[in-house]
Amino acid sequence: MRVRRPPRWWPLGLSTASGLVSVSILATRWAAVLASHPAYLVTLLVVVCASLLTAAASVFTLAGPTSSTGGAPGPRWRRIVVHGVQVGGVAVLVATLLYLRPLPASSAAIAAMAGGPSVTVVDSSTRIQLVPTGTARTTGLVFYPGALVDPRAYVPNLSPLAVAGYPVVILKVPYNIAFFDPNGAGRAMDAEPQITRWAVGGHSLGGVVASSVAGGTDLRVRGLLLWASYPASSIADATALQVTSISGSNDGLATPAKIDAAKDDLPPDTRYVVIPGGTHAFFGDYGEQTGDGVAATTREAAQREIQDASLALLQRVEAAPAR
Repeated sequence: MRVRRPPRWWPLGLSTASGLVSVSILATRWAAVLASHPAYLVTLLVVVCASLLTAAASVFTLAGPTSSTGGAPGPRWRRIVVHGVQVGGVAVLVATLLYLRPLPASSAAIAAMAGGPSVTVVDSSTRIQLVPTGTARTTGLVFYPGALVDPRAYVPNLSPLAVAGYPVVILKVPYNIAFFDPNGAGRAMDAEPQITRWAVGGHSLGGVVASSVAGGTDLRVRGLLLWASYPASSIADATALQVTSISGSNDGLATPAKIDAAKDDLPPDTRYVVIPGGTHAFFGDYGEQTGDGVAATTREAAQREIQDASLALLQRVEAAPAR
């Protein structure tokens, strides 16, 4: 008895969909994907390869002979469940890949990667280092980017700190989500033993992770720099920390109300700097961001204030009494 093989177009269609989405992301966001932590790039390439292999196997199966032995196909409901799980799994995969597309750095940020007379930019797979070309101070900053933001976007705003002599390390985190590498700051500090005092900082979600690091037990961490961010839990008892919170009055994501509501979670002597008319996306150079507010000042004016307040935080960390 010959048994008709169940339709095999499901794997072909599903693999084609996931493969095409991955290829389109690589084609449209190649520079930002390549500039970020390699985890997302590897994931996309794995999906493309798996899709090609699955598609080839499906085509081979469709072209092959029907089975001549064996029992009847399983119940129809079982096949429907299996196909439903396959479709749902691919839909989740595709949606996740699309969500994780990085927000690309602007042309100005990419140009800043060349460094300058006072700053050398060292780019690796897991971090961007802004190294003062003159005498470097022994106080530095480790910075977590905001969620999905190309890490190069923060080079223009952080380079002035290196110009002033403070080494800066911008972390590249897996999938551009700081939660996936909470220990990145510790590894960066370990790699720079000549720096004895550190501030940790971050933008948006990056600031949440930085807050957790600052509230920990690492005695090298003496300061916390929050850009449009606030802690997920209280670190109010970390009174030895120098903390500065910089936010925008027109931020549509880390709104003034959210910043105010989190004040009890920060040490009582935290310094708050509000950029009049500033928005969430002004803290990096990556263009506009969905859900953000409408700016009532220029990016240049806002970033000068951000840079000045950030530099003041590092100066306080440098001058703080030994712990």
